Amino acid sequence: MHVLVRMMSSGKATVIPTSRTTKISDLKTLVEKKFDIKPENQRLFFAGKQLENQYSLFDYSININDCIQLTIMSVTEETNIINNSTLKVPKYLKNKTSIPSCVSDTNQKTEEDDIDDISEESKYFKLGDYVDIRDYEYGVWYMGKIVKIKKDVSLEIEPTSFSDDLEDDGLIYFVVDAGSPTNPPIKAKLKEIRPYSTDILPFDQLKINDKVLMNYNQELPKERGFWYDVLVKQIIVNRRIREVVGDLTIGSNKAVLNDCRLKFVDDILKIKPYKLVVERSEEEDTIMQTKPSMERATAISCTRCRDNKNKLCVYCACSVCGGKEDENHQILCDECDDSYHIGCLTPPLTEIPDVDYWYCPTCKVDDDEIVKAGGKLKASKKKTLASTSKRDWGKGMACVGRTKKCNIVPPNHFGPIPGVEVGTTWLFRVQVSESGIHRPPVGGIHGRDNQGAFSIVLSGGYEDDIDNGEEFMYTGSGGRDLSGNKRTALQSCDQELTRYNRALALNCNADINNKEGATAVDWKKGKPVRVVRNYKLRKHSQYAPEVGNRYDGLYKVTKYYPETGISGFVVWRFVLKRDDPTPAPWTAKGKKRIVQLGLEIIYPENYIPPTELDNAKSDVPGSKRKRTLQDDTDIENNKSNENLPKKKDEKKAKMHYKLENEAEALIAADSANKKYWDDCKELLKDGKKAFLDRIEETFMCICCQDIVFEPITLECAHNICKGCLKRSFRSEVYQCPTCRAELGKTYSMNINITLANTLLYFFPGYIAGR
Repeated sequence: MHVLVRMMSSGKATVIPTSRTTKISDLKTLVEKKFDIKPENQRLFFAGKQLENQYSLFDYSININDCIQLTIMSVTEETNIINNSTLKVPKYLKNKTSIPSCVSDTNQKTEEDDIDDISEESKYFKLGDYVDIRDYEYGVWYMGKIVKIKKDVSLEIEPTSFSDDLEDDGLIYFVVDAGSPTNPPIKAKLKEIRPYSTDILPFDQLKINDKVLMNYNQELPKERGFWYDVLVKQIIVNRRIREVVGDLTIGSNKAVLNDCRLKFVDDILKIKPYKLVVERSEEEDTIMQTKPSMERATAISCTRCRDNKNKLCVYCACSVCGGKEDENHQILCDECDDSYHIGCLTPPLTEIPDVDYWYCPTCKVDDDEIVKAGGKLKASKKKTLASTSKRDWGKGMACVGRTKKCNIVPPNHFGPIPGVEVGTTWLFRVQVSESGIHRPPVGGIHGRDNQGAFSIVLSGGYEDDIDNGEEFMYTGSGGRDLSGNKRTALQSCDQELTRYNRALALNCNADINNKEGATAVDWKKGKPVRVVRNYKLRKHSQYAPEVGNRYDGLYKVTKYYPETGISGFVVWRFVLKRDDPTPAPWTAKGKKRIVQLGLEIIYPENYIPPTELDNAKSDVPGSKRKRTLQDDTDIENNKSNENLPKKKDEKKAKMHYKLENEAEALIAADSANKKYWDDCKELLKDGKKAFLDRIEETFMCICCQDIVFEPITLECAHNICKGCLKRSFRSEVYQCPTCRAELGKTYSMNINITLANTLLYFFPGYIAGR
């Protein structure tokens, strides 16, 4: 890989080949050769942190093409680092209550009220009544006790009502949570409380359109949750399950969560109606004033130990020992919410710190996280490599990951990728993945065992592969023991027609046969497979490229069958035949077309040609230059510079791309974007790929950074996705995201159908999943 080093004072920048495992001290040696600055006078910065000699690029998450800033210091001075171990930071003690974890505590933060004040009288409730109180923010119902009633003179709370047939009585009810009576009371209006529901409605008596109280967990539907109002829409009963499908009322705005499947049908509660105090019987009055003996089931706080008090659990108890005892000496971290016994900390504490905020050792932010002059980075939290291998895995391009993703077609797209010509060659497999031709950066088959295979790569990994160009025999995947992080190994067991092998078999125009294989009835009617040949195949085939990875067009599976391979184990063989109107790259016509299109090997951004890159890598202490197949080819043919990027004056004339009649008509119809289309058409002389790249760049939504979907052409001539513009309006931003032109709250969002059809013509399938 390679990184960009830029001098902050002059702006001079250069690309330096390196490795993700290269130490910063070794990087400074390479920087010295480029900038002539001694390592002791260099200060390197990345992402706001000063790079220290004892760490590697991996420790700082530095990746390919990342920019490292360089400054010069004449004298290195030792400075004192402020230790914030005594940082004054809030105290949270372990305090489990029956208050639902999802209930907002904002309602509990009320000013001190004198509970001994004389209470007002209510038509429906008395002091000491046990009621259901609805959390204003989440819509959860839980048990509370009325401790005071006052007139609503302050008008501080204006909650949304849940009952349209009950008028506000102008009173405020102070209700304490029955599970945590020590917590301050919560203010609520009449429409936020109701008689506590205790009557269970049998499942066989439940009817459609009944409104009941049921238990539901929004995050984990199979687990116990909290209690919500439910409107029954469907009742499911069969031999295996009994469920209720209903609409949940949640949130302060009475939002409805549609078609929820509720599994706890043995705990369906009737909603008690409001009843005047004067109409209560003695029995009803006793029930309202007596705390229910059994509380309703609520969500478990820990799915790991399921709230078992006798089971150690580092997730809900002490994060060190897992113990749940001595809660008064447990402290919670204000960042990660993990709990710790004060005696389990390193170093241990003798008492709860009298501070406003407290952070555990993992979350604590030290001063040396913010780099000061001469400061050092604290010990890295990254896990060290478990392997003791001395192999420098950071040199390869397989480690850098994708820098972009193909969005013009969905991942399960069969057939060619728009804009990618047959004969296109990329230096590295990760570039092939970025183009969308073959998405896995390492695997040889891209497919799904219920749809088929979309693409394959021929790299000569199996000794049974036979390549005749227009037709080849491909060996399926599997049958090798790749444990120990091995990239390849000898065949050690039989292959099976499963996973990727099955996916490739589905492309054959024949019924699937797991035992004997099958032959296509009409092979041209099978699903197409994009085929990429890798330079490693060169040792087995004359049709492979000398360098990199080349796209060779579409093939069809004519037959597949199992047989005993050279290794003695069963392998699945697939015979594929070329079915692409474009001439193959190894033919005379194909080579001429490649020259006309100007298809040259595609290098990564800022990539240094192989010869210079390998020489620079050899300067890294402890590294060795690896001999490649390209070296042998260069020596044999005496063409060491054959694969380097060509100079401008050496480029040959490219084939002019001519638009189809349908494309011309679509572009002409989109008059609102005429100037953009004219700009794109100027690149027709550089070929189809350059033309499509310009379209993708021109019609990219500034919000989602993707090709505009359901495009809206604004009055300022900018294009934006309809969904992105709606999100902007919901945030009360009524401007063009590009130029900030005012649109107004009542702007009509009309989709530019012509532009949408034109983009879909050039990029078929780009709207999938959007």
